Amino acid sequence: MQSDRERIYPLTFVPVFRDYIWGGRHLETLFGRELPPGIVAESWDISGHPNSPTKVASGYWRGQTLNDMLEKLGADLVGTRSSEMLARGKFPLLIKLLDANAPLSVQVHPDDAYAQVHEDGELGKSEMWYVLHAESDAELVYGLSSGVTPESFRQAVKNNTLETQLHRVPIVAGDCIHIPPGTVHSLLAGEVVAEIQQNSDTTYRVYDWGRVGEDGEPRPLHVEKALEVIDWQCVEPDKVEPEPIAIGDRMKRSLLVSDPNFVVECFTMEGGAAFSERLDGTTFEIWGCLEGTGRVRWTGQALPLEAVRFVLLPAALGEYVIEAEDSSTFLRVYVGSNS
Repeated sequence: MQSDRERIYPLTFVPVFRDYIWGGRHLETLFGRELPPGIVAESWDISGHPNSPTKVASGYWRGQTLNDMLEKLGADLVGTRSSEMLARGKFPLLIKLLDANAPLSVQVHPDDAYAQVHEDGELGKSEMWYVLHAESDAELVYGLSSGVTPESFRQAVKNNTLETQLHRVPIVAGDCIHIPPGTVHSLLAGEVVAEIQQNSDTTYRVYDWGRVGEDGEPRPLHVEKALEVIDWQCVEPDKVEPEPIAIGDRMKRSLLVSDPNFVVECFTMEGGAAFSERLDGTTFEIWGCLEGTGRVRWTGQALPLEAVRFVLLPAALGEYVIEAEDSSTFLRVYVGSNS
């Protein structure tokens, strides 16, 4: 019989790459990722979505998909706070890297209620971006300009003047953007982000900068659905202001996002600093090393953490320690008690 040490351990996954037309090669040149030839727009690092499921990279469960793990480990993997998602056979979250070598489409995502009805039971999509790289004077589309109405927005789509309706914010590496359902948004050229989101692949494009796909035809737009889900009160929002949780001599812990579907914290740690916690079965955690190097320790074992990589800690793991080998930045993601 397999022991808990064999079956419950920190899980890393083999990324799945997506080749949308706006991608590039920054995941290779900036972060040393081994990429297939050609354009790479997204790296799905931890995914249970059927469009691109990821497989466990090592250990007892090597080669098993995240959905296999969900079926076999159940609440030991995701925890009791995710019981509703477990009943639906869905891992709650999806972790990606996005390389915007060209602008993404201007888009919006539905909430759970709308997606349930209009997208065959798919989840809605709330997400956040952590900016890993931004070229000089970079900015992104985030929300609506002041005075925008459904009528002015529709007319601007028709007249190909939508840019007049869009709010832009400047960004630099280390910024965080929270994108609840209904928020109009787009990454622009020269930006790389880590994305934490609900386990969904539903996107409504409203504008695609006049470009065409590989077939020479404009990519499909979803204007009517978008108009139904846009949050018209999301006017000129601002970037996330980190909220300090704890500050020590060698470590700073901040809250970035407390969303109904996930909580994201940021840790900046000097070499030798450590954070310890116990996973008691209520929620899994995902840790991402964004800068520097470190390790996760549990039950006398250790797993290296390098930038930019993510690890899934099962809800039944028990005690663990995150250690920084040098000056490092980590994201900690989990399902909150009110989710």
